Amino acid sequence: MIPSIPQPKSFRVAYGAYVALFFIYLVLPLGVVAVFAFNDSMFPSLPWGGFTLDWFFNDTQPRLGLFHDPRLLSSIWTSFFIACWVTGLSVAVGLTNAFLFERQDFPLKNVLYMVMLLPLVIPGVILGVSILVFSSTIAAFLETNFGLDVFFLRPSKFLVILGQFSFIATITTLVIAARLRKFDIALEEAAQTLGASKLVAVWTVTIPYLKPALIGAAIVSFLMSFENFNTTLMLVGSDQPLTIAMYGRLREGSTPELNALSLLLMVGAGALALISVFVQRDKP
Repeated sequence: MIPSIPQPKSFRVAYGAYVALFFIYLVLPLGVVAVFAFNDSMFPSLPWGGFTLDWFFNDTQPRLGLFHDPRLLSSIWTSFFIACWVTGLSVAVGLTNAFLFERQDFPLKNVLYMVMLLPLVIPGVILGVSILVFSSTIAAFLETNFGLDVFFLRPSKFLVILGQFSFIATITTLVIAARLRKFDIALEEAAQTLGASKLVAVWTVTIPYLKPALIGAAIVSFLMSFENFNTTLMLVGSDQPLTIAMYGRLREGSTPELNALSLLLMVGAGALALISVFVQRDKP
């Protein structure tokens, strides 16, 4: 709807109702999950059994709270560890790729750019299976021919990091390159005219300009890694990340403890999203 063009009142009302229904559709399932995290019942469903914080803080079975569940806490730490590695690698490689594709001309540049985008259109399961088959083949070859047990090429945290990095690095590249494209390279040239080397000019002029994009890319990388399921499922070893642990719990039967965990994840993701929006605002 274009605000400058007069519209019938009925159209404006219908449009407003559509927008309201759309956001209700998005928010209502999350609200239900949040409410049942405080339900004093063994099952996350009606009837409402009263308000309780047991699903967060209780330390006895069968109403074991989230903060006293060693398996879930361990899976949260595993996801955090993986997400930190994936974030660091993805931002570093994304920054390098952004300079490569925005500043350099080289043979087959467009072809390589399309290859870089391929992980975004390949289903996560296929990507995970491909990495697993490739790494397992290498591990089997090394063990058969040289007697080397390369354990990290088997399903493990290393493969999970590699699998997530393979497509998240593409996203960070696009985020950082979009801001680098707006940078006036004359500022770098002015710094070099004043005596700075190329590297010093980039570090002191360009990188600070890219800081909002770097922080935004890091937040996006962390969230995407933390919540990834499809690729992770194919590559996970004995140390289960949070998404895999939650999937296993759901197969056994849902409890309000998972609702409590989901509420914390929603709050954390929302806080990081707000930080990302805040740091990427263009300051006057």
